[in-house]
Amino acid sequence: MGPNLSRRNVIGGAAASAVVLTTTSLRAAGPVVHDVAIKSFTFEPAQLQVHVGDTIRWTNHDVAPHTATADEFGWDTEEIVKGEIGEVTVTEDMETSYFCAFHPHMQGSIEIL
Repeated sequence: MGPNLSRRNVIGGAAASAVVLTTTSLRAAGPVVHDVAIKSFTFEPAQLQVHVGDTIRWTNHDVAPHTATADEFGWDTEEIVKGEIGEVTVTEDMETSYFCAFHPHMQGSIEIL
């Protein structure tokens, strides 16, 4: 090793490079599926960060039926009964605030990165 390099610097630099490559590789691999659980009349998580092309998948764990419906009705999962899944694909211009059409107090938001 050269006079300005220590074993710690070399190992630390290699680990930092691996982290950067891994993060970049994951995004470059393609669209991601984001899971939202519907439990106890809430969306969990209530806020998501997504990219165009990703899929958002809501799974209903409640006995009551639910929807994920854009505030201005631009997209909708339609009715999701217990144990079922509703999905939407993220588009550049999609509405980012949503609610349950059956239970309007249930609300969520999407941030498109």
